[in-house]
Amino acid sequence: MRDMMICAAVIFSLSEAWSQDPALSGTNQSISVNSSTSSPKVVRNSVFNLGSEVNLTCSNKTWNEMMFVTWTITLKNKECRIGHTNEGRSDDFCNDGKSLQNTSSAQSYLHIPEFSNNDVGVYKCESVYTGGNDIYLIYVDITVSPSISAWLEFKDNKMVAVCKADRGKPAANISWSHAGNSSSVETSSDGFFTVESRLELLEEMDKENLSCAIRHPYWKEEHILRPKKLLKKGYSPWLGILTVAVIIALLAGFLLFAQKKLTTLKRCQWTETPPSKSPPTEDVEEVEPYASYVQRVNSIYCSSADLFT
Repeated sequence: MRDMMICAAVIFSLSEAWSQDPALSGTNQSISVNSSTSSPKVVRNSVFNLGSEVNLTCSNKTWNEMMFVTWTITLKNKECRIGHTNEGRSDDFCNDGKSLQNTSSAQSYLHIPEFSNNDVGVYKCESVYTGGNDIYLIYVDITVSPSISAWLEFKDNKMVAVCKADRGKPAANISWSHAGNSSSVETSSDGFFTVESRLELLEEMDKENLSCAIRHPYWKEEHILRPKKLLKKGYSPWLGILTVAVIIALLAGFLLFAQKKLTTLKRCQWTETPPSKSPPTEDVEEVEPYASYVQRVNSIYCSSADLFT
């Protein structure tokens, strides 16, 4: 008797909402239940990996038993609703890929094809079936694998090993294979966490077998890194690229200068070489003084002008 009264009250509330809203009088009627005073029967937390396929359920009833189901979803940037009745009426005010589907045994569930950080939020499910109703409140969060790296660097004339887990969710845990003076810094941005652990290396410490272990809920096993690459404090890869570019430019300039000088020397040698054909004998007395003068002028021009420009 009590379940029948609850069901009747919910049906009355549903029909009253439909009758009072003129926008719901068409064929595409919204599914609305006045449940502000209803408390959830089930509250749970769920965590899913980034990019995974997610199915959320809030009742073990089949569609033959259910009258309707409504999901009210509160996300960071919006609140929307998806619902369906056993009469075939459906609503989807989310329009982001989420959909209501059925299992092979006709049980309803909310399907999220590719879970992302935008799907994190609170999912409230209200379902009414013959003999009662269920209200589920599900707090949904995401697990994101961090980017990991490790290296060595100098700081205050001391060598420091650094192990970093960048932009993961939740924050990763880092530990060292060697005991020593270590410190960890955790920062957050846009809901993602970066953890950097630094270990000061002593002279007697075995640096060859040094490693850091990074643990994160996204992975089944911990990741082991060995920091061996040495980076100087404040080193930028662009500085190395600029240095190489300057060296190449200097080599190109030197080669161009050498080629120019070689061409000038060849031209001077050609100018100083006497012509293969001798002038006529009758003009020797007039031509020889002038040719000697031109040859001397050309030699002076090559040595004083071309070779030092």
